[in-house]
Amino acid sequence: MPQQVEECDVLVAGSGAGGLVGAYTAAREGLDVVLVESTDKFGGTTAYSGGGGMWFPCNPVLLREGTDDTLEDALEYYHAVVGDRTPFDLQETYVRSGAPLIEYLEQDENLKFQAMPWPDYYGKAPKARLDGQRHIAARALKVAKAPQYRDVVRGPLDVERLGADVPDDYYVGGRALVARFLTAIEKYPTAALHLNTALVELLRDEEGTVIGAVVEHEGTRREIRTRRGIVLAAGGFEANVELRQRYGVPGDARDTMGSPGSTGAAHQAAIAIGADTDLMDQAWWSPGLIHPDGRAAFALWFTGGIFVDNTGRRFVNESAPYDRLGRVIVDRLQSGEMTLPFWMIYDDKAGAVPPVQAPNVTMASLEKNVEAGLWHTADTLEDLAAMIGVPAENLVATVDRFNQLVSAGGDVDFGRGDEAYDRAFSGGELPLVSIDQGPFHAAAFGISDLGTKGGLRTDIDARVLDCNGKPIRGLYAAGNTMAAPSGTAYPGGGNPIGTSMVFSHRAVRAMCG
Repeated sequence: MPQQVEECDVLVAGSGAGGLVGAYTAAREGLDVVLVESTDKFGGTTAYSGGGGMWFPCNPVLLREGTDDTLEDALEYYHAVVGDRTPFDLQETYVRSGAPLIEYLEQDENLKFQAMPWPDYYGKAPKARLDGQRHIAARALKVAKAPQYRDVVRGPLDVERLGADVPDDYYVGGRALVARFLTAIEKYPTAALHLNTALVELLRDEEGTVIGAVVEHEGTRREIRTRRGIVLAAGGFEANVELRQRYGVPGDARDTMGSPGSTGAAHQAAIAIGADTDLMDQAWWSPGLIHPDGRAAFALWFTGGIFVDNTGRRFVNESAPYDRLGRVIVDRLQSGEMTLPFWMIYDDKAGAVPPVQAPNVTMASLEKNVEAGLWHTADTLEDLAAMIGVPAENLVATVDRFNQLVSAGGDVDFGRGDEAYDRAFSGGELPLVSIDQGPFHAAAFGISDLGTKGGLRTDIDARVLDCNGKPIRGLYAAGNTMAAPSGTAYPGGGNPIGTSMVFSHRAVRAMCG
């Protein structure tokens, strides 16, 4: 049993964008807030994001850039993509809440944002924005301006997976967002942030109101009693092998790009007191380049090559947004149409290294990948097919067909280049590059994810709902701990971080009355 008891107005579990926004909002509104982070680093999955983007239509940053977008157009697009899989009021709340949130945050000199053009992921949907003017990111921050956080902000991925040095120059992308919020929170004496402290149990009174939690630090448990409520913003459960299997989440925990703290402990604590869940078999998907350590890592920005399955046939638009591409892979795996790995086939125009410009984890040397059996080279496609175990006649026919499409100037088979996002990494040009200059190469790919997106059902103020659809008093959820408003879709870059920020902020504002 816990031996210590403390009190606060608000308890926040998790230190990604959502948790930090919740803690910041509480402190700024004059509340005593305690944030607990289960790992030894702040930032969660947010800190791994290279861009750290937020999908917030019509926010002040974009208005200063002269956007002619409207919230009505953005909502029409979002709903067209998401459909009726999630409540419309939840969708509308997300779309309309980003702009006022940025207006609120920009009043703090520590919180600075910039436009980061990134096209919507369903370019053919009604009112899609192809110029990227719904997307912003935190401005980079010099490490010298917040040196106290250099070693306690999670990431970059190369630091944790390859042993690289922590950057000494700038916090960028998601790390910049995290560092900026830590700096902003620092000035409020009513905020306390604790690392290596996990939420393990929720406490209720006789009427069922959540009145606190049990947390554990270095084997010692204590109670934190809350006067206003608890925000669960502790990420998904992508790092938990058992929960992935229980809920049928495809892929492997080792291949996630989520934080090691994303174990689903917050989900389980809420479920134990009757919280309802949704979308528990879902994740934010992506193709994953397989590295010599055996782990597949989110990869994008392909400047050549095609993907073929274990039959040697092409099966997808390789330049599609990563979640849409990943969902094709997941669907085919679940139907038994293909197995892993699948292969990127490319020629020698740019050499033997795969034409992947954003592997997220730096590629190991050519020699290490060849030794691991992940990259192959042959003088002929027939010999390459033998190396990767696919029918030679299929691979030859597939490459011939693709080269015909390149010559014809369009991909009538899979539509590569038909949408704005497809051309985002090719300077607006058609992203079709012939495969005709030997030797020929193959690189192994698997399926990765940016975290699970199934979680606790909530209302528009992030109040967690029970199995009868009634709010559980005192309990709120945001980010990947809540069931994503986007349902089974990924409308645009910055949706995961944006959603976590909006609903954590709304949770605390609701507590303020």
